[in-house]
Amino acid sequence: MTQFFGDIAPLNYDPQSDGLAFRHYNPDAMVAGKRMEDHLRFAVAYWHSFAWPGGDPFGGQTFARPWMDDTMAGARLKADVAFEMFELLNAPYFCFHDADIRPEGASFAESRRNFEEIIDIFEAKMATSKTRLLWGTANLFSNRRFMSGAATNPDPDIYAWSAATVKLCLDATHRLGGENYVLWGGREGYETLLNTDLSQELDHMGRFLAKVVDYKHKIGFKGAILVEPKPQEPTKHQYDYDVATVYGNLKRFGLEGEVQMNIEQGHAILAGHSFEHEIAMAASLGIFGSIDMNRNDYQSGWDTDQFPNNVPEVALAYYEILKAGGFTTGGTNFDAKLRRQSLDPVDLIAAHAGAMDVCARGLKAAAAMLEDGSLEAARAERYAGWQTPAAKAMLDADLATIAARVEAEGLDPQPVSGRQEILENIVNRFV
Repeated sequence: MTQFFGDIAPLNYDPQSDGLAFRHYNPDAMVAGKRMEDHLRFAVAYWHSFAWPGGDPFGGQTFARPWMDDTMAGARLKADVAFEMFELLNAPYFCFHDADIRPEGASFAESRRNFEEIIDIFEAKMATSKTRLLWGTANLFSNRRFMSGAATNPDPDIYAWSAATVKLCLDATHRLGGENYVLWGGREGYETLLNTDLSQELDHMGRFLAKVVDYKHKIGFKGAILVEPKPQEPTKHQYDYDVATVYGNLKRFGLEGEVQMNIEQGHAILAGHSFEHEIAMAASLGIFGSIDMNRNDYQSGWDTDQFPNNVPEVALAYYEILKAGGFTTGGTNFDAKLRRQSLDPVDLIAAHAGAMDVCARGLKAAAAMLEDGSLEAARAERYAGWQTPAAKAMLDADLATIAARVEAEGLDPQPVSGRQEILENIVNRFV
């Protein structure tokens, strides 16, 4: 055991507690016929919890973590602390990038050896831990070599480096029994068309993704391949802007049956959508996979990656997830980081505990809304006209036939209220 968390004890469900405890998240509580833990499938993000130093665009490191020395000794200590935190939180899953868990070597081969040593440690720790791997991924955005992208980079050697990195991370994810593999194209986009061959970059991105899918099948990885939409930040014109944009790219390369979405709350907002919109869109297109749970500061206008604390917002997200049948291989990954003034180890535990409680409250509200049925009944009533034989036949008719019917029947349709405020009032009964 390390000394980082001191005498903090494992958290339990205790609604009356005045200390560190879960007041709403009870892993064994039954919600809509399933254990709460099995619905929510919480994951801790290795990067924000253990690798992020507490900087922002205007200031550097504020977290004085004993493992942040860019050495293998530090990486081993970081792994020890991570699994201690997983135990304190009773976390069912975690997620990582390659760069989160190992120091950068002087060559690709050295970085690979560093990475594989930590994967050995993970494998040994997971043998005696309940915590599984929700997904792995590759960091193809932080190093300066990726300043012009990875799969879309104009330099073929960087494309090759990126492909080798993804292979390494997918191999490790498979070895650790990961349930998904995520591709997050943080630099896959462009700043100006003056130096960009848009058609070539999109072609390379699609070919790269197809290679990942092919390799998944080659090694027998049974998990899902997920793409995470990300608009604007850091690249001005991001190729994976939102769910609909990604779906268009998948259709172009015939990958819509092979790839699903990992949707982040903060990214949805930056794309001009709501979180529940992006989830519903992915579900309607048959590509919903998993979520990154966080929130933005709506006054800042950028991706602040804060822990969730808005129960009504979270409830609407889980409502769409439950409507879609819930998670299969996906889950709720806390892609969230402490505020840079929250320096103490207890802040890290409290942030996750509070977020897990918020999600538990949102899940219970979502399940109650579905069981009540008022929202779905109102939706069915609004579209009831489409259940008539004439309406169904119209979908297959040509414009001339439809126009003739309008005149023959003397149609004079009048608008009907959408009752948005009434429906919002129904939601407010539960949240």
